[in-house]
Amino acid sequence: MIRAITLTTLLLACRAADGAPTAASPPPAAPKSGLPLPAPAEAPSIVAPVIVDHPLPYGPERERLTVAYLQAHRTAALTGDAAKDTRMVPRVIVLHWTAGPTAASAWSTFSGATLSGRADIAGAGALNVGAHYLVDRDGTIERLAPEDQILRHTIGLNHVAIGIENVGGGKEWPLTEAQVDANVALVRWIAARQPITHVIGHLEYRSLEVTPLFEERDPTYRTTKPDPGADFMAAVRARLTDTTLLGPPPG
Repeated sequence: MIRAITLTTLLLACRAADGAPTAASPPPAAPKSGLPLPAPAEAPSIVAPVIVDHPLPYGPERERLTVAYLQAHRTAALTGDAAKDTRMVPRVIVLHWTAGPTAASAWSTFSGATLSGRADIAGAGALNVGAHYLVDRDGTIERLAPEDQILRHTIGLNHVAIGIENVGGGKEWPLTEAQVDANVALVRWIAARQPITHVIGHLEYRSLEVTPLFEERDPTYRTTKPDPGADFMAAVRARLTDTTLLGPPPG
């Protein structure tokens, strides 16, 4: 059952679930890629937006499929410990749209362990797609998975990227101002607790191929994505200009 969370409960739960360092905790270790960990883009006092917990099922089958997907697509070697190999230090936030009308339909699409109805990417593995957060058309934010859990949502970046899905998209269900507001608040809050360097739209993911963040064994496994739209990304970025968060590399 979906349940509302008070701000105090949410902050405590997120620090426990997402591994955010407390005053007594050491800083996070550098990721295995050797990339340095930057300082958070925001002060840790950023207030959490109101979030509703609606976790996706995550059992042995999804974990097994996640490991299989990573073995097929990551260039870095796995450890053999599934619990460790399916977790990450997030460095990127990727904004998406669902191309569907409701949060319920999006959650249902993501809930199964096995991919269905996606001929464009089915050849790259049976693991279903997913997201860490889902933003409804009225700005309601649902948390679907812990921020350090690896999910399939962006080619080449799944091992370092938090995915935020926005309900709707395109001409039929244009994204809303409430969703812009919610994405800005959510990005700021995540960046206050995680070593995020980049915020991009799904349509921009290939721009990071020139960076050490991108890992994909198969040079033919690429897609062309329109989401969440250039106008939406411009609206979000216009309200993040006071941060150090980067977008696509120039050129």
